[in-house]
Amino acid sequence: MGQSVRLMQGNQAMAEAAIYAGARFYAGYPITPSSEIAEECSRVLPTVGGMFMQMEDEIASIAAVIGASLSGAKAFTATSGPGFSLMQENLGLAVMGEVPCVVINVMRSGPSTGLATKPGQGDVMQLRWGRHGEQAVIALCPATVAECFTLTVQAFNFAERFRLPVIVAPDEIVGHMRETFCVPAPGKLKVIDRKRPSGKPANYLPYVAETDGVAPLASYGGDYVFHVSSSMHGPDGCSNNDPANAARIVEQLHRKIELHRDEIVLTKQFAAEDAELLLIGYGATARASREAARELRKKGVRAGVLQLLTLWPFADREVAALGGKAKTVVVTEMNYSGQVAGEVQRVLGSGADVRRVNSYNGQIITPQKILTAIG
Repeated sequence: MGQSVRLMQGNQAMAEAAIYAGARFYAGYPITPSSEIAEECSRVLPTVGGMFMQMEDEIASIAAVIGASLSGAKAFTATSGPGFSLMQENLGLAVMGEVPCVVINVMRSGPSTGLATKPGQGDVMQLRWGRHGEQAVIALCPATVAECFTLTVQAFNFAERFRLPVIVAPDEIVGHMRETFCVPAPGKLKVIDRKRPSGKPANYLPYVAETDGVAPLASYGGDYVFHVSSSMHGPDGCSNNDPANAARIVEQLHRKIELHRDEIVLTKQFAAEDAELLLIGYGATARASREAARELRKKGVRAGVLQLLTLWPFADREVAALGGKAKTVVVTEMNYSGQVAGEVQRVLGSGADVRRVNSYNGQIITPQKILTAIG
């Protein structure tokens, strides 16, 4: 079967992309504005030999996902603000246990219940630091329905390859928008499966990384018997409080991302190479930024856009390369504090002209608002 052009919602695209990537287990609790993902999975997963489970809450949902992954399945869940907050402790377990899984967090306006049906981008720092302690995750942010599909497939590839939870974080606008796009034919996009151990089961050490920084992962229910817990563990997975071992584990959690940073950090550029005014956006704000840049170009202003597809790890080098050449950098985001703008300022230095265009009332940032703010 070849590619087909379809009109699809962002949430639907992420659900279909997960199945395309090989996901066969979904556990979740419905929450606006991500509920369409659960609805799609409940309909489609059973038809491809998968399993859908509606859980009693988000804590149980992420726990079930972790258990399914350790049993060998590609597993995921979807949620939004309050539900994502409830998942943090078990996400910490997934980080510590190096358990591959995907969490889709369709960002909405907060805090707390907030404006439950309205968009926001206030979860950026929570994506990175929601769990306590030193840890690293990968977080991706689509701006189009097509990117909802491709980045969800990429999220599963990252999760499986690097043995860690990966978060896909569109805002409500992107999750609910409908666009036509060319759905990749089966096999068109690369799909990666986790690395399995090949030695004798008695010799298996689940936390000894190979040269790529990642240890092979066996599945529960087979010949390999291994231990997973949230406590600091040794190479065999059993508790180990030795300081040297603790340092090794923490370094390993970071190193496997650092080694592959250049393939993990994804960005797009639009007329940015010669930009004297660089707009930086992600999700729906990247779309508004592109339209604002086009209007500025018509007026003779060399404006360009850097779109962040990967939020974490942060695109330090890409921001430095383009922002360092621009006279002014404008960061557009739907939050009060400028969560990405602060990172941009950190990268470019306190003397850089970094300006913020923010919205925190549940409304999208329009191109006109950007143009008015720039003056």
